[in-house]
Amino acid sequence: MSGYVQRIKLCEEVAQRLVESPVVALLGARQVGKTTLAREICAAMAGGVTVFDLESTAGRISLEQTPELVLRSCSGTVVIDEVQRLPGLFEILRPLCDDPERRARFLLLGSASPSLVRGVSESLAGRVQFVVVPGLSLGEV
Repeated sequence: MSGYVQRIKLCEEVAQRLVESPVVALLGARQVGKTTLAREICAAMAGGVTVFDLESTAGRISLEQTPELVLRSCSGTVVIDEVQRLPGLFEILRPLCDDPERRARFLLLGSASPSLVRGVSESLAGRVQFVVVPGLSLGEV
């Protein structure tokens, strides 16, 4: 199967998981296309999209100061890129996921480090699905 077809299937899988769960975590090494994949997924989904890139100062500051307030006001799909930079967000996401009035689903992008997976698994047990983004094939590069 070509790399392109694999990426399409991966997009479909993530979109389905976002319907099933309040949180989906896209995990993978740096530079494997997690952000590009998230853009493609969000472009095909109904509802608004809010993106927080925690590598940018503005994105990080907004979620460092009042994360629960900021995230509670979001609707549609909320993408948090480089989520490993603010591991405290996992605890904040738990009550948001359990809120019956929740209007958002969360797509977390980050490295596949054991500490990140452990933090997400412990804080969001039963609320999160993981999708591993493989490295790019030679044809994709």
